[in-house]
Amino acid sequence: MIRVTGGSASQKKHIPSVINFCIQKLMPRMKGLNITVRLKDLSKTDAYGFCHADPDGDAERLDRPKDFEIEVHSKMPLRKVLETICHEMVHVKQYARGELYEGSRVNKHRWQGKWLDKDPDYWDQPWEIEAAGREAGLFIRWCEANDLAKHKWTHDK
Repeated sequence: MIRVTGGSASQKKHIPSVINFCIQKLMPRMKGLNITVRLKDLSKTDAYGFCHADPDGDAERLDRPKDFEIEVHSKMPLRKVLETICHEMVHVKQYARGELYEGSRVNKHRWQGKWLDKDPDYWDQPWEIEAAGREAGLFIRWCEANDLAKHKWTHDK
């Protein structure tokens, strides 16, 4: 199930399609995901978006949640909003497959089965390296699959 709140009509129109595309590319056998996207002004943060696994805290298996909330800065060009959705969907995949786990009580991360003693800087975090590396490719492939590659907004950053 996908829910989108806030944002413009154009953002709401494209986001479910991008999410479904990312699910098919990143985790085609994954069933039962619940994803809520909240488009809001994040200008007071230094981020384009966030992915929260199990935002209500009621998952039966905390290491492989099925419920996610994605927050995206709504005041960006449409292409950047959709690329950010792609980035955050890589995090959904990481959490849902148990590749990434955030230990809230110990403020540590487990990546690929190993606890990190200290969180590396943002750009050195392996889960961010994967997400940053895949976001543009997922967006471009979604455009091609939906015959949108020739539209001007798909080239604007």
